[in-house]
Amino acid sequence: MRIKRTTPRGGTARHSRTVAVATGLVAAAALAVPAASADEARTYSASDLTAASDAVLEADVAGTAWGVDAKTGKVVVTADSTVSAAEIAALKQAAGDKAGALKIERTPGKFQKYASGGDAIYADSWRCSLGFNVRNSSGASFFVTAGHCTDGAGTWWANSAKTTVLGTTAGSSFPGNDYGLVRYTNNSISKPGTVGSQDITRAANPTVGQNVTRRGSTTGTHTGRVTALNQTVNYGGGDVVSGLTRTTVCAEPGDSGGPLYAGSTALGLTSGGSGNCSSGGTTFFQPVVEALNAYNVSVY
Repeated sequence: MRIKRTTPRGGTARHSRTVAVATGLVAAAALAVPAASADEARTYSASDLTAASDAVLEADVAGTAWGVDAKTGKVVVTADSTVSAAEIAALKQAAGDKAGALKIERTPGKFQKYASGGDAIYADSWRCSLGFNVRNSSGASFFVTAGHCTDGAGTWWANSAKTTVLGTTAGSSFPGNDYGLVRYTNNSISKPGTVGSQDITRAANPTVGQNVTRRGSTTGTHTGRVTALNQTVNYGGGDVVSGLTRTTVCAEPGDSGGPLYAGSTALGLTSGGSGNCSSGGTTFFQPVVEALNAYNVSVY
């Protein structure tokens, strides 16, 4: 799920899909599979794993997320509750003689984009969350958020009544990536380099096992742990995003674009996932370093 808008948007099918973590988001649980065959017990090379990953991408099954797990030497495919047994069989068929390189896991709920540092920001027809305030080398002020939020958006407001303008979209990369840039045009509002009361002083890429915090305009502040890096997520309708960080932090619609951080270090922008903050969830984040480098801006 993407944590983007909370109100319907006319037009494209992409934005008609809810951008929030689906109801029932919980940590991914391994799906029981038959006893390993000789093929599944094989050791797979890096090229084998790449081929298996490419096959999953080409199969184009919405509700799946995948990435290589170096510990098991497999491509771990996480399938949400909308993925049928027939579709899982199709994934394996697409992988051909590399099918044994796929390890299938299940997670409750539905992967969605969450459209709604945490403060609410409003486009014409949806709500998201501000990620991090940033500046370029000339000192101009911007903020970064999710690309599925900025995709198709022009002006951004600080309130639902749309009386306080924040700025205009200056860059957007989605799908493929999930980051966007908004340039402040309102000089009368403060633009602190914080997430809530937490000062943000640097940015870095996350690491597996790292304890992290997420803040969003729907659910506030929640914590969790990084479980995998370089994940590809198929949200459906051609919305496939690669290079994402998988975590156990929960999220819901409207949290999209909000910040992932550890102490004073910026780590990511909320992309999507499944579940909710009552039962838990699996949520994916766009690494923020990639976005900062793309737009030549920095946190402060």
